[in-house]
Amino acid sequence: MPSPADFVHSHRPPEATDESLVRFVFRDGQNLLVDPEQPDRLLVAGDFAKCLSVPLGCFGGRPCVVVEAPADASAPDGLEFLALRSLHGTMDEALRNLAGGGFQLLHWQRTHRFCGACGTATEPKRDERALACPSCGLLIFPRIDAAIIVGICRGDRLLLAHNQRFRGNMHSLIAGFVEVGETLEQTVAREVREEVGISVGRIRYFGSQSWPFPSTIMLGFTADHAGGELHPDGTEIVSADWFARDELPEIPGPGSISRRIIDAFVAGDFGVAE
Repeated sequence: MPSPADFVHSHRPPEATDESLVRFVFRDGQNLLVDPEQPDRLLVAGDFAKCLSVPLGCFGGRPCVVVEAPADASAPDGLEFLALRSLHGTMDEALRNLAGGGFQLLHWQRTHRFCGACGTATEPKRDERALACPSCGLLIFPRIDAAIIVGICRGDRLLLAHNQRFRGNMHSLIAGFVEVGETLEQTVAREVREEVGISVGRIRYFGSQSWPFPSTIMLGFTADHAGGELHPDGTEIVSADWFARDELPEIPGPGSISRRIIDAFVAGDFGVAE
């Protein structure tokens, strides 16, 4: 399987029309066409050659596009449409990120068909990844929403919280979107204060993850408890507590940055992720 370094971004439509062309086919928003027995298999998916497509670039020397299939489209024999979220841990990370980027581009084009300033239909620019209004000249670039997620330690314990949207007894880290005018460190401090009522210090960058649901970049941090007692807001956060390494509740599965941060805590390594 090619590595992320083997992917070259390009907004230009590929010239290839033969079996070297790779299609990432989505249906019903977030369901990706895959071979369930070999999720990492690159698909030609010629049945969808005439569907709306967006160029991605080249992966391992093969041109790639993302395709939006009709809602009533059936999967070819031996293939299935599976939720992109469900492929965490089963599909190669570089391939999953590429498919996720394609999903974001489809969502961007679908939601920006018309100029927000004058209402004219937009058109793809030839020289860059952007949609342009032929009437007023407005340029619309792919949207990326920045969000933070933070692992907070108090001594040898990690703060984990149960969000009202979580199933069962799932617990995870404090997270939230960056507000206009904030630095990332200010966002970390504000989200923690708003959701569980404590203050934090020694905020350190950990790592990042593209999260295509629909267009988020998750920026991971670690921090130390600096003061205050836990008071969940009762709106987003139902409960929160400090957990030792050997008494963790149900936590997110492999493949998410939240799990990477939690695993780093368990391993005793809250430095910068590899």
